[in-house]
Amino acid sequence: MSGLSISRRGLLAGASALGATAALSACGAKTGTATSSSGAQADTSGDTVKVGLLNSLSGTMAISEVTVHNALLLAVKEINAAGGVLGKKLKPISQDGASDWPTFAEKAEALITDDKVVATFGCWTSASRKAVKPVFERYKSLLFYPVQYEGLEQSPYIFYIGATTNQQIVPALDYLKKQGLTRLYLVGSDYVFPRTANKIIKAYAEAQGMTVVGEDYAPLGSTEFSTIVNKVKDAGADAVFNTLNGDSNVAFFKEYKSAGLSAKSLPVLSVSIAEEEVKSIGTQYLEDQLTAWNYYETTPGAANTTFVKAYQAAYGKDKPTSDPMEAAYISVYLWKEMVEKAGSFDVEKVKKASEGIELDAPEGKVTVDGATQHVYKTARIGKVGSDGLIEEVWNSGKPIKPDPYLKGYDWASGLS
Repeated sequence: MSGLSISRRGLLAGASALGATAALSACGAKTGTATSSSGAQADTSGDTVKVGLLNSLSGTMAISEVTVHNALLLAVKEINAAGGVLGKKLKPISQDGASDWPTFAEKAEALITDDKVVATFGCWTSASRKAVKPVFERYKSLLFYPVQYEGLEQSPYIFYIGATTNQQIVPALDYLKKQGLTRLYLVGSDYVFPRTANKIIKAYAEAQGMTVVGEDYAPLGSTEFSTIVNKVKDAGADAVFNTLNGDSNVAFFKEYKSAGLSAKSLPVLSVSIAEEEVKSIGTQYLEDQLTAWNYYETTPGAANTTFVKAYQAAYGKDKPTSDPMEAAYISVYLWKEMVEKAGSFDVEKVKKASEGIELDAPEGKVTVDGATQHVYKTARIGKVGSDGLIEEVWNSGKPIKPDPYLKGYDWASGLS
């Protein structure tokens, strides 16, 4: 299991954890299929079950999502080598969302209705997640989403394995404030995650005595940043909060350096740049810049050492690991533990079994909060080093309970 240590609270003992689903439905489903009320069937009748992998393998988001896909494949391979799930091997079915949100919805439906997968793992942008959300809800099929996001959402058929707002954006703002960086310029891609994240940032700033001195958006995939960077340079900001996604970051940071800006003169804190993006952008453009995540390749611990070794053995010694990859990787293991606790692939039984599932993961201890279908995660701030790796400069000390609607923050009362 590549070093993952698992503790399941209140697991059902005995043979129930070994039995496979034998579901019968009023629609006439054969034994060995799990059927939703809308008629979508997940085929569990054979020696294998299919799992869907839904990632952008082409387009502007491929810079980030190909490696997530690779991490998912690694988890599937390891689980199969260890005997599978409920005695059945997993067969991964990959679909390319092609960085196009309608395509994501189309491919999600194909995985559920044509391939009859038992669960799907993937999506990156919130736009892609929003596009597939009604599909998974309509067919009552499960999506495991691996990437940090803007919060203010909860779906009965999505497990959110990446950070929600109070586990990434709020700790990042707390960190900047403690460093005396209180005048912020917001730069993001023009879609739901950056715009919602910045709405939250502005509410935080107003309540905490910080100032947003500017806010700009670029189309996803944009490579023209001279105007935005010049505005940033002249705004009198202490720091830039960056929610750009995909290969737009390459153009932004090259323009940033060309304009004479650096981490020393005007630091940038990014929430969508991990080790893979650092390599693609170029360390010379990112050295000493800040990031906010829950995992880095350099995160200490035996589980992470084993994970990095396994990933690099599979894909190359020069291939870095990153937060979304790690979250994707553990999402397959979390689903496996839910299924085995339930003793069934049935979606409703799996959901019910999710509460309290724990992993000693590469990022540290994670626990599923069944009420929100998010996970407890440790917040980490990192700094890009000259070697392209990200070294942690701060962490929250313990896993933070997910609060997707920011109910625990008075300043966020009007956001949702």
